[in-house]
Amino acid sequence: MSRRAFTLVETLVTVAVIAALLAVLLPGLRAASGAARTTACTSNLRQIATACEAYVASNGAMPAAVLYLRDAGTVRTVAWDFEQRAGVATPGPLWSYTDTPLAVQQCPDFEGPSTFGADPYTGYNYNTSYLGHEGTYPTIAEDGTAIDGWRTARMGLPPTAVRDPAATAVFGDGGWKGGANKFMRAPLNRAEGDLGLVCAGTQSFRHWGGCTCCAHLDGHVSTVADPQRGALTTDQMARWVTDFPRNGFLSADDSAYGGD
Repeated sequence: MSRRAFTLVETLVTVAVIAALLAVLLPGLRAASGAARTTACTSNLRQIATACEAYVASNGAMPAAVLYLRDAGTVRTVAWDFEQRAGVATPGPLWSYTDTPLAVQQCPDFEGPSTFGADPYTGYNYNTSYLGHEGTYPTIAEDGTAIDGWRTARMGLPPTAVRDPAATAVFGDGGWKGGANKFMRAPLNRAEGDLGLVCAGTQSFRHWGGCTCCAHLDGHVSTVADPQRGALTTDQMARWVTDFPRNGFLSADDSAYGGD
């Protein structure tokens, strides 16, 4: 028995129906995929925040954001997520408090190089303006001895000194014009004295719907969809350093970071 082939009109109608179905279904599939990545990111940040709580319970203080220590004739960089020496990165202080550190250190919606040394995983930053202690490169004292580590660190606030833990971000999606950043900065530049550094320490609003994820000091994780330029940010800084509004602050002032 012979079979009748599709006519040209039938073929075109079939293709049009398939195209129409794809046009209806694809946005929903993209939204579902984007929402799933956002959920994975919030899960990562919740685990990092829990690891930080365990670190505080064991050590009595928040982990340092970054310290620079003299080590066998070179400088060893100890950051909140990784240590680096001679261009080689090794696990940092929070790893031992995380069950799956390899899985939680990378934001699922970020692909790109680290902009701080040789970090193999990127995408998240840590509140350095208010919570994380921040050291400087080793210096020489008047008596000729080297000073480094905690002796040159700007100390962060202890968790008990923060007025509103639920409103204070600890970790989040880091981003600036150059890629990712790992040191979260508050917009009013009270600790750094360097507005360019502050504008490079913003959050990336890269998740579905233009939101960013952040973990707060009280342990909860939220998404924010309203990037703030920052009260002191100039047009030049917003464009060439932050890349606003793709990246931005969580608040125009320091209220989302532990300040007034």
